[in-house]
This record gives sequence, C-alpha cells and structure tokens, in this order.
Amino acid sequence: MLSTLEQLRRQAWTGEFDRGALSRGQEYARENRVSIHSYTDNLIQASCRGSGAQLYEQQILLGTPGAPLIGRCSCPVGYNCKHCVAVLLHLQQQLPSATPPAPTTLRLSNSLLSWLQQLPKADCPDANSYPQGELSRLYYQLVPDLLIELYKVRLRKDGSLAEAKPYFSLREAIAREPRFLLPLDLRIARLAYSSRDNSYRHDNRLDLKGASGGEILALLLETGRLFLDIENDQPLRSGEPRQAHFTWQSMGNGDYRPAWQVDGGTNLEVLTAVEPLHYLDIETGQIGPLQHDLPARLASHLSQAPSVSATEAELFSLSLRELAPKVPPPCAPVEQRIDDLPPTPHLSLGSHLLTRYQSSTGRMGSEHQHRAGLSFLYADTRVHGKKVAAGERIRSVGRAEILSIARQPKTERALRQQLEQLGLRPALRQSQALPKDSAEMFDLASEEDWLDFVQQGLPELRKQGWQIDIRPGFLFDLTPVDAWYAELDEAPEREWFDLALGIVVDGQRISLLPVLLKLIRQNPQLLSATNLALRTDDELLRLKLDSIRREDGRALQVVLPFGRLKPILATLGELYLRDQEPSTALRLSRADAARLSELEGLALEWQGGERLREFARRLRDCQSVPALAPPGLQAELRPYQLEGLGWMQTLRELEAGGVLGDDMGLGKTLQTLAHLLTEKHAGRLDRPALAVMPTSLIPNWQDEAARFAPELRVLALHGPGRQKDFAKLADFDLLLTTYALLPRDLEQLKAQPLHLLILDEAQYIKNPASKAAQAARQLDARQRLCLSGTPLENHLGELWSLFHFLMPGWLGDSKRFTRDYRTPIEKHGDSARLAHLNARIKPFLLRRKKDQVAKELPAKSEIVHWVELSEAQRDLYETVRLAMDRKVREEIDRKGLARSQIVILEALLKLRQVCCDLRLVTSAVNSHKPRGGNSGKLDSLLEMLEELLAEGRRVLLFSQFTSMLALIETELTRRGIPYAQLTGKTTDRRTPVQQFQSGAVPLFLISLKAGGTGLNLTAADTVIHYDPWWNPAAENQATDRAYRIGQDKPVFVYKLIARGTVEEKIQQLQQKKAALAAGVLDSDGQGDWQLQQSDIDALFAPLPVR
Repeated sequence: MLSTLEQLRRQAWTGEFDRGALSRGQEYARENRVSIHSYTDNLIQASCRGSGAQLYEQQILLGTPGAPLIGRCSCPVGYNCKHCVAVLLHLQQQLPSATPPAPTTLRLSNSLLSWLQQLPKADCPDANSYPQGELSRLYYQLVPDLLIELYKVRLRKDGSLAEAKPYFSLREAIAREPRFLLPLDLRIARLAYSSRDNSYRHDNRLDLKGASGGEILALLLETGRLFLDIENDQPLRSGEPRQAHFTWQSMGNGDYRPAWQVDGGTNLEVLTAVEPLHYLDIETGQIGPLQHDLPARLASHLSQAPSVSATEAELFSLSLRELAPKVPPPCAPVEQRIDDLPPTPHLSLGSHLLTRYQSSTGRMGSEHQHRAGLSFLYADTRVHGKKVAAGERIRSVGRAEILSIARQPKTERALRQQLEQLGLRPALRQSQALPKDSAEMFDLASEEDWLDFVQQGLPELRKQGWQIDIRPGFLFDLTPVDAWYAELDEAPEREWFDLALGIVVDGQRISLLPVLLKLIRQNPQLLSATNLALRTDDELLRLKLDSIRREDGRALQVVLPFGRLKPILATLGELYLRDQEPSTALRLSRADAARLSELEGLALEWQGGERLREFARRLRDCQSVPALAPPGLQAELRPYQLEGLGWMQTLRELEAGGVLGDDMGLGKTLQTLAHLLTEKHAGRLDRPALAVMPTSLIPNWQDEAARFAPELRVLALHGPGRQKDFAKLADFDLLLTTYALLPRDLEQLKAQPLHLLILDEAQYIKNPASKAAQAARQLDARQRLCLSGTPLENHLGELWSLFHFLMPGWLGDSKRFTRDYRTPIEKHGDSARLAHLNARIKPFLLRRKKDQVAKELPAKSEIVHWVELSEAQRDLYETVRLAMDRKVREEIDRKGLARSQIVILEALLKLRQVCCDLRLVTSAVNSHKPRGGNSGKLDSLLEMLEELLAEGRRVLLFSQFTSMLALIETELTRRGIPYAQLTGKTTDRRTPVQQFQSGAVPLFLISLKAGGTGLNLTAADTVIHYDPWWNPAAENQATDRAYRIGQDKPVFVYKLIARGTVEEKIQQLQQKKAALAAGVLDSDGQGDWQLQQSDIDALFAPLPVR
C-alpha cells in the first residue's frame, strides 16, 4: 500500500473541492494555521484555525487509489471544506521529499477501508437532533390557501429568534443535506417535490393538496416547526380528530356554498385542500383530522364545489340527489314530468382553418374543415347523440317549476335521417369547427356540396322549423343577391366611357370590379380561361364583400353563378394585368365598346349608355354585316368582300384602325379601293389617302385602281421626278409610295393631312424600330389600315408593332406586352393569355382563309420532291456541319440559346447553301467536275423543268438566293429554255409580269424577297420552292401569287428538299412555326412555338449513312 505522501503526490485530490475552498485553503496553508496530529497510510488527523479564534478539527480519509477523498471537519460546512484543503497542502509541504520508511502499523484490507469511508457519515449526532453548535433551523409558516412558506432562521444561544430569511434552496438541499436540515426535513422535501403540485416551484413555498398534502401536513406537525407566524406564535400542534358534517350554507342573496360544521370549537377553519380533511383551531393552535361519514375523496370534492346560484338550486339539487344520494342537497326540489314533448331540431354550422403536415407534399399545409352539429332542443335544454338510454329524461328549469322531459329517440332518428338525405354524413374526424361534444357532427364531401346545401337545403330546413345557428367564421354564411346592374357613363366628347358592374345586396349597390380584380390577382388560375371553360353555368363562386359588414362586424358573403361571371370576366379581358388599383368603375376608350357585347345576354339592370350599347352591338357584328358596293366600282364584290367593306366602314365611324389579314389572293386591294370609293361618294374623302407598299406593288395598285375604281385620282410618288408632285398632293384621292421612300419623303408627307393611311404588306413594319415603321407612325390620318396576309410571321412582337402603328397604346408598350403576352404565350403556351389577346384584337383584325370564303378556287396540291446530295456535296456538308456545330455550341455555352441567334442563323445558312449548290459556298471550283456534280438538287430541278414544260405547264420558280437563280439562269440559257426573271435588281417590274401572264415565256424565276408578295400571277399552274425556309407564311405568300382569286386551274406546289439534311429538319420545324400564327390569328391554337435545345441537336445532326 502506498504511503500517505505517495498518495498525496499521485492522487488528483484537488478535484474533490470547489474553487472557493481551494483558494481559501491555499491562504490558510501559507499562514501556517494547520497542525498535523498524526497520519497513517490512509488517515490524517489535524486541526486548523478558522478566520477567528475558533479551532476546527479535521479527519481526512485518503482511501484506495481511485476512491474519493473524504474530508470531515467540525466547521459549519463539515465536509471537504477549505480547512481540509489547508491540511493537505500543509502536509505536502512539511513531509520530506523522499518516501519515509514504511510504518510499522499493519496495512488494512480493502473491505475495512471501504467500511471506514462510510464511518464519517455514520459518526453524526442523533437523527432528531442537530450537530453540536448548529444554531440554524428550517421553519415552516402556514399561510392561506394551505401554502407553506419556508424560512431559514438563526437562533441565539438562549433559543430566541435572531433572524429569519426566506429559504429558496430546499430542492437543492435534498442532494447537499446541509447540517441544519434534519432527516425529517429532507423527507418532507422529497415528498413535496415528487408531487405534481410543487414540481414547477422554485420559490420558498410548498403547495399542499390531496393525499400527499395530507401526509406532508402530518410530517410538518411532527417537526414542531410549523407556525402561523414564526415571529410571534407558538408552533402548531397535532390535535385530536373531531366530528364534522357537510352542509350547504345559505348566503344573503339566495345562493348556496359548500360548508362543514365541526364539533367542539368556534374559531375553526377547515383545510379542504388535503386528504383527509383537517381542521385548524386557531385558538388552541391545533391541527387535526375531521371525521365524517363520507368517502375521503368525495368529501374533498364536495369541499371544492362552486357556489350554487338561486336559479340553479332546484335543478342542482335534483341532479345531486340522483348522483350522490348520501350528500344533502341545498334545497328540496319539486318537478313536473312530461312524456310527449317533441324535440326542436337545432343545427350549428362552423368552419376551422387547420394547419398540419401534409405527407403527400412533405410540407405544412392548410385546409378548411366545416361541420354541421345536430342537437335537439327540449324546452330550454339541448341534447345530442344517437345513443339514448331507456327512459332517459331531461330536466329543464322553468319560471316556476322544474320539468322532467322524456327524450323521443324515434323522432330524433327521423330528423337525423332528414339531414342524411340532404347529403350530410357523420363526421369521422375530429375538428375544432364546432366546440367538442356540443352536438352530433356531420360533414360534406366538398366545398361545392356545402355551397349547394347552404343554397338549397338550409332554406328548406328553416321552413320546417329547424333552428339554425351559424357560428362566426363559417365560410358559407351567405347573403342572397337581390339584383345585378350595369352602369355606363359616356364622356361628352365620346372619347371614353366608364363601365360599372355590380350586385345589390341588402339594399346596397356593390361594385364587382374591384372584388373580382382582387380575386384574380390573388389567384389567377381560379378564373383563368382554361378553368372557366371547365365550369358549368350552375356552378357557384363564393365571394367575401369586405365593404359590407354585419352588425357583429363580420363581412357579408355571397355566391355568384359562373353563368353570369363568364361574360363579365370576358368583358374584363386582360384588364387585371394592369398595375393600377381597381376602382368601382372601368374607364375605357371608345374602341373598348366591343367589350359590352359580352354582357348583352345577362339579365342586368342597365343604367345609361343606350347609344353606346347600340354602337357596341354594331362593332360586335361589323365583321359579318355587309355594306353596299359603292357606285362607280367596276367589279362585283363577293359576299365576304362586302363584309370586309362593312367592317372598314364601321372602323371608320369608330375612328379606329384595323388589320385586314385575308389570305393572299382574296382581294385585299380591291376591298380597300371599294372603301376609298365609298368615302369619296359620301363626301368624306376631302383629304387624300396614302398607300405605302413594297416597290414591286406600285404597278399592281396602279393597274387595279385604273381597272376597278377609275374615279379615283391616283398619284404614284416614285422615281427621281417625284419631288415636283409634292406641291399638288391635295389634288389627288390616292397617293402611292414605298417603304424605302417613306422615310426620305417624310417631311413633305407630314405636311399633308390624310384621310386614310394604308400599309400594304404591313409585315414590312414588323420591326417597330425600323425607319419605315417610325416614319409611318408620324403621319397624320383619320384612319389607319394594315393589309397583310401574314400579319404574324415569327413572333407576337410583329403583331404588337402593327397595332402600335394602328392604335398606339392599345396593347400597351413593348415591354409590358412582352411581359403580359409574349413570354406567357410563346414560352409557356398560356392559353388564358392567348384568349385575352384574341379578345383584345378581335374587333380590329379581320382574317378570312381561302377554304372559308373562296370555295370556287381549284384544288392546290403540295408535293415534297426529295433529292439526294452529290458525293461532293455530302463531303462538304459534313465538313461544314462539324465546324458549325462546334461553333454554335461554343456560342450557346458562352451566351445562352436566346442570345446566340445570329451565330445559329449563320451556321444554318451555310448548310442550306451546300444543299443548293457547292458554288454558293466555295470561292472557286476545281477545273474538273466534282464527284457527282456541283448540285444534286440543280440536276433534279432541270429534269423536272424539262418534263413540266414539255407538258405545257406554266411554272413559277422561287429561291431566296439570287446567286442560285443566276446559276439556274445559266443552265436554262445553255438548254435554250425561255424565262422571265424578277429580283431586287429588276427596275422594270411590270414587263416580266406581263411576259409571263401573256404566255410569252413559260417559266418565271423570282427571288422570294422581291416577288413573294403583291404579284398577281394566275397564269401559273405550278410553283417550285427551290430552297425551303422555316417561315411557312413566306412560302405560302409566294405560292399565292398563283393560287388566288381568278385562278381557274389546279395548282401544284413542289418543295425541293435534300433528304437527311438541315432542309428536312426545317420542314418539320415549319409546323411549330405555323402554330404560333394560328394561335393568334385564328384563335384555335396555343401559340407555343419556340426553338429548343433539342431542335439545335436535330438541325446539326450528321447525314444518315447511305
């Protein structure tokens, strides 16, 4: 066994002491306050002088290695104190550094050492007495409500009270066991804090309740330190049991309260919180148990009973007599029995917003729960529940008597079945929609069922005498709509009007516009075009009207049928996209009168605006109401052309512009000339009209005006000598100019006010930033018209540009139009926005297709003529494709797909040129003929032409590349095939057209850009597209040079496409491109075309292996 010194050196004994003891012990050791009396291997006996003259004795047991050090001291701390620290430090300093000779005393066994370690705890005074010199005590003071306050007091040597302080550390004392607490105190502490009534307490109080409170009270009395007042009273003592009787004490106002009558005392208080009940005799200072003939728990429960009011006394007495016959009641009641009173059904309706975890989504979600609570009213008492005990009775307190009423289970069952017949079913899940256990709960499957029940079932139940209680917050607490109204207020100058739409509820007029606009903005999908299309007219929409409140402050709610809402929402159109706050009325431009037509079918109380409504009807029907052909028109207009004339006349009256978007060849020029002639005969053509067009169409307009409207004075502002004509513009009815000349002559044209401004082939201003578009917008005209068979070729921005010219602001500015329409429609296929846009432009866009209005046209056959690339073309195609594919993908990685269009188009151009002819992409051709020739497509074309011309066919040949036309021209000359040609370099355009139309030449070579629009070439019966592009509108426009009104022969359209190449992929993409135009112009598509990454992969795919 190690010596004392070795143990002190090796044992980490400082961990047995707190920081304060170590610090003070070091000071005492330095001040030599310690005396070592003796030490062995395990035990040290010493003394240490305290802060005063007091000398304290220490016994320190070192124990075995790893065992805790035990230091016992006679100081107030008593255990491992600063004096023990001083002894250990002193011993370490005084003993020699070398290990002393082993003592001659015998070493103790481990079992004896363990026993000795427990000896200090056993070597203490008697459990019921305090250590010698201990003057601190724990006193208990009884306060009202049976609370015990704890005080640590210090006594003088004569036993008198020196000081008393609230004691807050009884809970911690259970572990520390301070010297001034006896085992009985610790027992009280453990029992008190194990009770639920005190588990939360951290003050100087204990709460005595129930059986544990009674046990603690007995222990407190046993301590002899329980006081009513620790400073002035003697301690309370245990008293003998006393007899008690429970009764009801009558109060002055007729109420009753529980009370106990205790024998043998006058100044007594009953301690009702503990079990068993105890009395407190204040005069004698005694506490003792009460004896009575009731069970302990029942006695305690009776003691806690609330006061019974005078009005409740009889009914309470009856109930008490049935439940506890041994307990005396407050009074002796009398009751009247009724056996045949039918119940009155009572239905409560409530809602609750439940937020909980949704396992399907993995997120928190909210949903409304709705409940209908069924109960039955017997006299003034409500009951509920299916299970009715045999002979069950209900007691009700009347004015002068108590009624005992028999429940009627058969009647209750019939009333319950009536609810079930209305669709309600027993609720299987609990809900806070109604108070728990207040009624028998029912629910419905959906909110639509709740709406139907409130609208249909609830009024019927009220008629039958049911009592209906609608709780605050019930989502279907509805107020009926008395009427619907519409109000129009037109401005004196007729430039705008205000439209108000609303309902009448409880005699008040409520504007629906701000309510609906707010709802749409909060939940756009709820009233989207797609969702509305799925709604039947009988379905209902619930709305909360915050502007109208009930007497209790709740907002009124109404339901509106979708059959009425659909026309109103169609009237609103895209207006909810606006940023401004909604008001009670919409201020609309005069052109917006078309919106009113949607409301005509509703049963509305109209106020004002009769003339405006009539005008709206005319605008709605303007596309189908024909006008009379004007005198002097040298042509017979077809029915659809008369309708087009009527439409232009209506727009003129409205002072609005429009787009005549008929298919090519349906006579847009003729309809416009008829409109001008009508204006002339009406005396309104007091200013000239100006028509702007591509250069190639000037001769066509001159010819058709001279042929069909010879009365019109026409002036062509074209050529270098036009400057002399600007001084006499007012002398003419129709001025003709070109898009190229318009910006140059803008100042002269601005000086002349116009009656009508016409843009033919208006797609020329599809770029709103172009010089021609900017110039056209600066001209002053009473009316503006756009003529275009392809008002939309590539994207919706082109349509916006046309309307920006016709009616500035009608579709908003470009940024807003892109945000509200282009992006949702083109990128996301938003059918609701597409419907809004269609409704917005519908009155001002007239478009007829050939198959709709010109049934007399002969058939048109479209044929894809597949060609194979030559070997040299295939080699060069793969070389160019690999280079371009790498270049395009690098550009996309750097800038993204949307910003790489220029590079993509450049790459596609190279591949398309390879497909046409090697000479379009190579600066020089080898002296010898390439493998398979320069162009498999050119060879195939020449074979086709020889066959077609031999059959007597008249052919139009279109190409986008004038250089390709030059190569074709060389081959035709070599073969002696006569032809005419029209390109951008052709100055005399009329001559080649007349040559072909007259039959002088059988073949017409035309560049797509120069001659794809405006020409009338009905002599042709065959159209060949040499190089396709993915704009189907441009190709169709070129085809319609031949396939138009006046054509009397079947027309064959050939597209030459190199198999497996980019041309084949472009052919597939044309269908997507056409969908965008059809979606807006025909209102039957989604308008969802956009170039995807998959399209890029397809366009640059390698040629298939032969």
